[in-house]
Amino acid sequence: MAGSNANASAGAGSAIYGLGVLGTVVYFWQQADAFWEYVLAVVQGLVWPAIMVYEGFAALAA
Repeated sequence: MAGSNANASAGAGSAIYGLGVLGTVVYFWQQADAFWEYVLAVVQGLVWPAIMVYEGFAALAA
């Protein structure tokens, strides 16, 4: 029973992450003009947390 509460909030985090992915795909999709830019929009939507952390560290290093 003690381990049953450990995963209680995992669904909420996944839902928020999923909404973030959907939102970034929509944002980048609106910026796209060509086929490969649409493909890149989907990829960027999936890896947006890594892009955000990278840009944050790059800004701190500058």
